[in-house]
Amino acid sequence: MLSVEGGAMIYTVECSFADPDSEAEWNNFYSLDKLPALLSVSGFHTSQRFKALSRGCPVYLAIHSIDGLGILTGEEYRQKGGGNFARWQQHITNWHRNLYDGIDRAPAIGDGEYLASSVNGPEPLIRLGLTPYAIHAVALEKFPEYRWLAKLERAKTPDTKHLPEDVHVYAPITAQLTSGNDVALEKAR
Repeated sequence: MLSVEGGAMIYTVECSFADPDSEAEWNNFYSLDKLPALLSVSGFHTSQRFKALSRGCPVYLAIHSIDGLGILTGEEYRQKGGGNFARWQQHITNWHRNLYDGIDRAPAIGDGEYLASSVNGPEPLIRLGLTPYAIHAVALEKFPEYRWLAKLERAKTPDTKHLPEDVHVYAPITAQLTSGNDVALEKAR
């Protein structure tokens, strides 16, 4: 198991938003201002936002690839907006944060794909013909303790009403954003 303080980890933030009148403005703030600010924090590598298509889970999910818990407890993270939603904080409901190990980078979900997630094991995703990535909660809420993620082609997606109850499907709101340092490393390879 990776150290909680260092090493590649997956940081998730889930929430719902209770004010329909300002929801579009909040989404613009989160996608256009907050995500780039978070990616400028040393130790943040990727970020992507999603909106749930299925019921029984928070409406929004953000998945970040980071270097460990120390990033989230640091001053740079706090100064660049980590842990709060500015003037929209009062409308945030069902807010959950977790830090997982198990994979180095969150899978990038493209335009023709959805993200599928299960908290009750990989079997529901495997039955859908998917290849799940297992992650294990090691810090923050630590619930759900385990989660399995998989890419799901939109063209092959069954109606969300007919999915197993423990499978949640999310559409990407943003492309997966990558920090400037990671882009430079990829170009150097």
